Amino acid sequence: MKELIDQLGTTHTFEKTPKRIISLVPSQTELLCDLGLEDEIVGITKFCIHPFHLKSTKTRVGGTKKIKFDKIVALQPDIIICNKEENTKEIVEELSAICPVWVTDIFTIEDNLKMILDFGELFDKRTNAQKWIDKTNFALQDFKKFIKDKPEKKVAYFIWANPYMAAGKSTFINELLKLNHFVNIYEDKESRYPEVELKKIRLEGDPDYVLLSSEPFPFKDEHAFEVGRSTHHAKTVFVDGEMFSWYGSRLVKAFEYFKKVHDAI
Repeated sequence: MKELIDQLGTTHTFEKTPKRIISLVPSQTELLCDLGLEDEIVGITKFCIHPFHLKSTKTRVGGTKKIKFDKIVALQPDIIICNKEENTKEIVEELSAICPVWVTDIFTIEDNLKMILDFGELFDKRTNAQKWIDKTNFALQDFKKFIKDKPEKKVAYFIWANPYMAAGKSTFINELLKLNHFVNIYEDKESRYPEVELKKIRLEGDPDYVLLSSEPFPFKDEHAFEVGRSTHHAKTVFVDGEMFSWYGSRLVKAFEYFKKVHDAI
């Protein structure tokens, strides 16, 4: 019998280690695999694309916002892994009738490390979890040395078009922008993902760079042209959205990717 508390403060009691896992969060699916739990995963979302082969070996139970409840019931899970931002409160409440629903809540790198530690305890993968925590900390310290003398640059990080939307405060993206010495011009907005009027972008912060994320919206050259025409001097840069928004084990790769971004701009 073990009693553990998730990142929303919900206490869960387990008589034995959960062996049938459904993950409704793509980045956490990748982490579970990296912790050596691929065989225990029975269900994933259609957006769980890492590792690539999972889409042909695991049952897809919908997306992150729309689930196929009957499919989930049929898989007889011992636990379902969710995230406060990725999955709705209604989904969590609905799924709680099936089995324990473990919810993560990630805003900072410290939150990320806590999630890895929790998964190690939850699934009896403590040694593997500690290895990933050590890898993350090592890569983080190495990146901090790299970034230490880099000057700050004002940026807007766009996540959507029609309407244009940007990452704002209280987001994992914003934490990683700050780590990169990128000053987010939308950090002070009330909304976490504020809508942006391109004609006002110069008045709202006049960024040096506009970062166009590869997800959740697939920005193309025409968007870069439209944004660039509105900002005049700001440079538009296509960036890998997974590196700026996926938590879990992806963060280790992200630090190396960030170095390439800085070398390119």
